Amino acid sequence: MKIETFALGPLETNAYLITNDEGSRGFVIDPGMKPDRLLKRIEGLELEAIVLTHAHFDHIGGVDAVRKAKGCPVYLHDAEAEWLTDGKKNGSLRWPELGGAIVTEPAEYALDHGQKLTLIGETFQVYHTPGHSPGSVSLLNGKHLFSGDVLFRMSVGRTDLPGGSSNELLNSIHSILFELADDVKVYPGHGATTTIGFEKERNPYV
Repeated sequence: MKIETFALGPLETNAYLITNDEGSRGFVIDPGMKPDRLLKRIEGLELEAIVLTHAHFDHIGGVDAVRKAKGCPVYLHDAEAEWLTDGKKNGSLRWPELGGAIVTEPAEYALDHGQKLTLIGETFQVYHTPGHSPGSVSLLNGKHLFSGDVLFRMSVGRTDLPGGSSNELLNSIHSILFELADDVKVYPGHGATTTIGFEKERNPYV
């Protein structure tokens, strides 16, 4: 399995392209705004899915373009099922100067806590980790954790947006993410990678 990172859009949201070892098949986590570099990279690639850690506008800005280019389904937690079609709920209407309303068709499939998602021949464990948003999920494959906007290097996701909760966020981090092994590598929605062990010791917010 190979992991490539694309920092997209004005908020430099991390989109992750996960491919098999042969490089023939893949899927995308959180295709953000202005996805031209990502679209060029996936030309000729069989894309199995778009998986969303949550549906804030900066994480879904490229969904429509990738979906139309590759004809692949979208996965999203049901708590945010309506956010893809509603610019107010996904936040794009709150900051119109960043690109205007962002809307796309609903997700084809729901993500649920405890679900095992099989893509490119790999299994990803789905954890519902609300707090930053009600439908936030984190995805674990072996020693690789895709945390969305729940946990960052030396920081955590903001909780002042609609549906956010600092209590829920801290509970998600302590009772779910910090139960993982210290050497699990964390791929966040923004910024640099980190590890669970590093954040346990150094993160001032938790």
